[in-house]
Amino acid sequence: MTWKSCTCRALSPRPSSLKQGAGLRIGRLSRKLTYVSLALVTFWICASASVAAPAPPVSDKDKHNKSAAGYLFLANREEIVAGAKKEGRLRVQSNLEPNVYPHLLGAFQKKYPFIEVRIDEVTGADTAQRFLLELRSGRIKELDTTHMSEEFYAEYLPFLKNITIKDMAEKGVLNIPLKMIDPDNPFVVASGTVASAVAYNKKLMDPSAVPNTWDDFLKPELKGRKFVADIRPQGFTALAAALGEEWVVDYARKLSEQKPIWTRGHTRALAAISSGEYTIHQMTNYHTCMRAAWKDPTRSLACKMVEPVPVRIALPDAILESAPHPNTALLWLEFLTSPEAQKIVDEHEPLRSSIYSRDAEIEKVTRGKKIAIHDFRTFKNSARWMNMTFDAFGLPKAEK
Repeated sequence: MTWKSCTCRALSPRPSSLKQGAGLRIGRLSRKLTYVSLALVTFWICASASVAAPAPPVSDKDKHNKSAAGYLFLANREEIVAGAKKEGRLRVQSNLEPNVYPHLLGAFQKKYPFIEVRIDEVTGADTAQRFLLELRSGRIKELDTTHMSEEFYAEYLPFLKNITIKDMAEKGVLNIPLKMIDPDNPFVVASGTVASAVAYNKKLMDPSAVPNTWDDFLKPELKGRKFVADIRPQGFTALAAALGEEWVVDYARKLSEQKPIWTRGHTRALAAISSGEYTIHQMTNYHTCMRAAWKDPTRSLACKMVEPVPVRIALPDAILESAPHPNTALLWLEFLTSPEAQKIVDEHEPLRSSIYSRDAEIEKVTRGKKIAIHDFRTFKNSARWMNMTFDAFGLPKAEK
């Protein structure tokens, strides 16, 4: 079965279509027809939309629930693979480092040798804004899956294919851990997580003097350009999720009163710390810090987790409504969450894997620690919490 909107939406219309069309007609018939008659009418509607090979039976209850929710649903994995064979191509975005791509592609194409894949790198909020402008203008035609920037998460949603990946995972059609799927937007999958940590130069600062709590950065001895702080407060979102907005606003204000060295960009700041220009970074990405430490020729850069360890979901991806290869895209999203792909990420971009993947490196290093988790339950607050924290820093904003 190929992905044709007219085919699947006859069974699973979007919420707006429930007021008219096939969805309403089925609703009215259900009050008059027998259980068998409803099944026959549903089959007739699908057949009239040119469905070549209907999926194996799904219970009438499931069909009704999918229609009411407005999501597409495929109940047979073989059907997805068959559709992917017909499509034969895939184009995706990724927020992973480009050095990971060849290894992911090799493993994916070994599993599905009939698929030709292209990966485009996408990074940064500015890039996300430009992409959203192109998406709104209808210029994005060939892309199948999009990476969703944390700051603009909600702005992507109207452009995504409403396929209930969550239900497909629950029924075993797709092998994806449920905690990697957004329960409110069950077509979004996050295959990674990012932990935050403290970075410091161990040749300039004794490890025993490194803060053990986030409040330690408020001590008098660290006042007056003694540490670096990033003006893009991504890690603070996890603290807001765990400790509350009031705590984060108060902490951000007090942190600003310490007069830190404000910076933007983790890689640049970490390079300055390893070279001895700065001594300590208040909060950076743990995987970025560890990668920089492994590459540091001076062996002076060190990374320390402070509890509660801020951890936020990362690498959220979804299939675009305009995707020309949606079956293949489903297999790609499933692959990214697999133990095989998680291991590849850990080997080539260590600690960017998912905390929800058992024995992934980030799951191992945080095991037993107190975690401040910013997951799909709170992810919709990301932009607001970052703006809230930035305002509490008291830094000037660019004029529009």
